[in-house]
Amino acid sequence: MAPKRVLCGYGVDLDAVANWINTCDGSKQNPTNVSRGVFGATVGVDRLLKLFAKYEIKATWFTPAHTIESFPAQVGRIRDAGHELGLHGYTHEYPAQLTAAQQRDVLAKSIAVLTDFCGGARPRGYTAPAWATSKELIPQLEEFGVVYDHSFMHHDVQMHWAPDTSASDWVETNHAHDAASWMRPMSKLKPSKIVEIPANWHLDDWPPFQPVLGKPSHGYVDTDVVFRLWKQQFDFAYREYDQFVFPISIHPQVSGKPHIILLHERIIEYINGFEGVEWMPMADMAQEFLDGKITGASIEGGVDL
Repeated sequence: MAPKRVLCGYGVDLDAVANWINTCDGSKQNPTNVSRGVFGATVGVDRLLKLFAKYEIKATWFTPAHTIESFPAQVGRIRDAGHELGLHGYTHEYPAQLTAAQQRDVLAKSIAVLTDFCGGARPRGYTAPAWATSKELIPQLEEFGVVYDHSFMHHDVQMHWAPDTSASDWVETNHAHDAASWMRPMSKLKPSKIVEIPANWHLDDWPPFQPVLGKPSHGYVDTDVVFRLWKQQFDFAYREYDQFVFPISIHPQVSGKPHIILLHERIIEYINGFEGVEWMPMADMAQEFLDGKITGASIEGGVDL
């Protein structure tokens, strides 16, 4: 049997209050929701830093620039502990809801804030808030020299070249028009120069553990259920692939809660029982792929039109 190579990592979305004040239309936010973000930026950050130190894990903290400017001392502890800081909008804006110009302005501002905060080191990675991407996203990441993205779901445990979203073409079904107007295939997928580290809602703490009134979020799922879900995904990947990545997405205002911390201890210790496991920031995963040190997937689909 070939030796296993498994790159595991945490992508920590340090939204703090940004995701709550991103009301999109400027409507007022409930101060109690904002306080949940303050918990994440303070109590949650400290608990996760302690967790990662216990297991000698360096994580990637995808940080809205608003979080850095609002909680510089807390984010400074993350930076000074040797973790990676990645891009996550300014106030958790959803690219899918922004114009191309707004997306570019947010990206430029966010890169400037993170670069200054990290002493001139530019951020290498990006994840879209709520993974609500746009057709302009990948070309803009290329334009700004970002190395990797963590927003798309073409695969779940294999890195690959992110398809150029601006080159992909499909027609949404619109019942207001004749059926002939939408009955055509999707155009051929074309690779970009951005490394994709897969996003995966089934390896995310928010949907099962964060109560959000009026939203399709459970909030009260038993941690044993999520442990089995994450364990089964890892077990399948370990059985089927000699080399793969296993990126877990979390939020300090969720995973900073006591029962979720205990869940992370369980899953880390379980994964560490397997040969070939390495924990690293996502920038290091992307560099391993760029250097040809780990295999990835070839993403195909669509047809020439």
